[in-house]
Amino acid sequence: MKYENTGFSLFQTSDFALQASELTRLGKETILIVEDEKALVKVLRYNLENSGYKVAAAHDGAEGLLLFQKAKPDLAILDVMLPKLDGFELCKIIRQKHKTPILFLTAKKDEVDRVLGLELGADDYLTKPFSVRELLARVKAVLRRFSAEIRSPAAYSFGNLKIDLERYEVRVGAKTAALSSKEFEFLKFLAQAEGKAVSRDVLLEKIWGHDRSMEIDTRTADQYIARLRNKLQDESGRLITVKNIGYRLKTD
Repeated sequence: MKYENTGFSLFQTSDFALQASELTRLGKETILIVEDEKALVKVLRYNLENSGYKVAAAHDGAEGLLLFQKAKPDLAILDVMLPKLDGFELCKIIRQKHKTPILFLTAKKDEVDRVLGLELGADDYLTKPFSVRELLARVKAVLRRFSAEIRSPAAYSFGNLKIDLERYEVRVGAKTAALSSKEFEFLKFLAQAEGKAVSRDVLLEKIWGHDRSMEIDTRTADQYIARLRNKLQDESGRLITVKNIGYRLKTD
């Protein structure tokens, strides 16, 4: 049996060359890969293109930033440990102006690193080694969530707090609150609960999915709420802690 060596894991040829019929084809979304392991980029490009995506690739953070600005991708896949500009810094720069979904690839299994990436605004992460099938499933799920948010015309207004789901924007009075994509999702889900209490477990499951939520400490929800309270300023009091349960958004 032949294998392709990606530099971090071995893929059987049958895995490397997934049949197009097995892949769920979406539209011609553009995916940017920023990864310094060229063999891994080759594997990902092959399978993503077979899945119907357009792919742009860079091998260091600085090149990745330039390509991001040029290609305007629908999703960016970033390695954490990149030369010239690491994945965390690249994510921070992207998040200053863009809501583009970001999926991190990392060889680090420390929860602190995973949480840091999510707090910087990443939408998902994969720990190496991973299967091509799992990455394709994550890409599909992230794009589906982001697409649904863009299509939604709904907006919420509570006092001076305005949550515009169509523009992906939160305003407190005349000021725009600079929220990461995950912070926005937390606030949106609480708004959609219409004042009802939502448990930490439910929040994590709705935002990260069932499988991922099982890996994340429930205190992550507390961290996001604390960040939201800080950014909502005069309207921070609308985020109510419900003892032994979770949180609710005061709507009156």
